[in-house]
Amino acid sequence: MEFDFGWILLGLPLAFMLGWLASRFDLRQLRAENRAVPKAYFKGLNYLLNEQQDQAIDAFIEAVQNDPDTSELHFALGNLFRRRGEYDRAVRVHEHLLSRGDLDGKDRDRAQYALALDFLKAGLLDRAEAALLRLEGTAFEAQARLALLAIHERSRDWCQAMGIAQKMQAAGQGDFSTRQAHFLCEQAQALIDQEQWTEATAVLQQAMQIAPDAPRPWMMLAQLQLRLEQPQLALSTLMDLGRDVPQALPLAAPLLAQAAKASGREQQTLELLQTYYQELPSLDLLDSMVDLEVATGQSLAQGAMRYAHHLEKEPSLVAAAKWLSHETLGHPQWQPWVQRALEHAAQPLRRYRCAACGFEARQHFWQCPGCQSWDSYPARRIEEL
Repeated sequence: MEFDFGWILLGLPLAFMLGWLASRFDLRQLRAENRAVPKAYFKGLNYLLNEQQDQAIDAFIEAVQNDPDTSELHFALGNLFRRRGEYDRAVRVHEHLLSRGDLDGKDRDRAQYALALDFLKAGLLDRAEAALLRLEGTAFEAQARLALLAIHERSRDWCQAMGIAQKMQAAGQGDFSTRQAHFLCEQAQALIDQEQWTEATAVLQQAMQIAPDAPRPWMMLAQLQLRLEQPQLALSTLMDLGRDVPQALPLAAPLLAQAAKASGREQQTLELLQTYYQELPSLDLLDSMVDLEVATGQSLAQGAMRYAHHLEKEPSLVAAAKWLSHETLGHPQWQPWVQRALEHAAQPLRRYRCAACGFEARQHFWQCPGCQSWDSYPARRIEEL
């Protein structure tokens, strides 16, 4: 049987046509898929800008399903999960990214940092620390060290925090001398609680050398010296603080008055406080001055006059309450009631306010309980700011 080549000539155009139609179908499908991904992506972005996070997550999940190799969509989805508090889902997204073999080094470091943030926000500090340590030598090293520093501060691991702060200082990532001084003060406090006086003194002196302008080591050293019945040394330490860091003297004024009375140098210290008060009027300085005047035999009426003169300089409700505590106004039967009302009104004004987050407290904190910032509380109270 002879083969008819005519069928071949007839089939070639048909095969060509079928191939062309198949290619057009594939191209059309590819274009539709490519259009679907940006559409879902931009829809999610629109939801995100309108703070509709649930709808944004659904849109990003749709986009990731259409194009599972897009790392940017994974990062966006993981960040959304973290912001919503769904830390387990955020961890799964970022761990999936890290498991991919086609991820370049930059995106791998980014995913590692995002995973560490997931653990940190979830309160899994040990896992967050391990993830952050893997970022040494990467572009995220500075951010990782800051996060590690926060972890060690929260866990009160002051030795580890000291090491991180020293690394960052040496790398030129900022001035961490004041933080190092606080870390040493925390270590010194632990030694004081264990009655290791010599070791605590050495640590406090080291803190003073690292950050001479930080008032906390000076005050803690003076307190320790008073505890060891060394009032002369305590008074000398506080006078050095007043000379080198005068803006911190209102915090140290009560301690200064205590050291002066213990060492019998009330008059000399009173004159020093009067000099500082003329330069920077402060209620804490004034209270200590009145305390020392009473210790030197002066009358309470003299103290009342000091509060009255302070009212001429600053309209202070706290000073008015102090003045009334020494003044009968000629009607002693009414004085307790007026005094009680003024004391109640003055209570909020006696507080200290964090300059970083606004957290208010009755006592001065070196580290804010609200935002964990160091030295964010001014030395002066709310009414004096």
